[in-house]
Amino acid sequence: MALLLRTLARQGVCISKPQYNVLFRHAVPMGTTAKDEMDKFWAKNTKLNRPMSPHLTIYEWSVPMMMSVTHRGTGVGLSGAISAFAMAALVLPENYTHYLDLINSLSVGPYLIGLAKLGIAFPLSYHTFNGIRHLYWDIGKGFKIPEVYRTGYTVIGLSVITSIALALM
Repeated sequence: MALLLRTLARQGVCISKPQYNVLFRHAVPMGTTAKDEMDKFWAKNTKLNRPMSPHLTIYEWSVPMMMSVTHRGTGVGLSGAISAFAMAALVLPENYTHYLDLINSLSVGPYLIGLAKLGIAFPLSYHTFNGIRHLYWDIGKGFKIPEVYRTGYTVIGLSVITSIALALM
């Protein structure tokens, strides 16, 4: 709608009609277009030899940065897995015990089952402990750099210990 009004105003269609005169009485024609502004922006950045944008290769990876990415990834992964299992429970014809017996009949070794348990337990425990860390931040505490690193390593340690304990159950 705004694009249509701008186009009509530039061509003078709206201004020439008396009934639309009230709407555009105080309107000032645009001096530059978005393309002109973008060209000026890129010319200035080229002249100042600035990088194109802050890219991942510019930053030095740190523990808080990796933990943020991992927290988002585990959140997406867990929500996707829960949604997939919920859809499977609705769509598949048999009940839960049938599919559990089917997995037991595959006779996979205990190491593979332990690895699968660890694959489920680590994202869950990591996302839980890091979520508690974020709640701690929400009350305005723990923002000093040493505290950020200390709580980060605590979350990683607790996540590893908890996920191993859950996988051994």
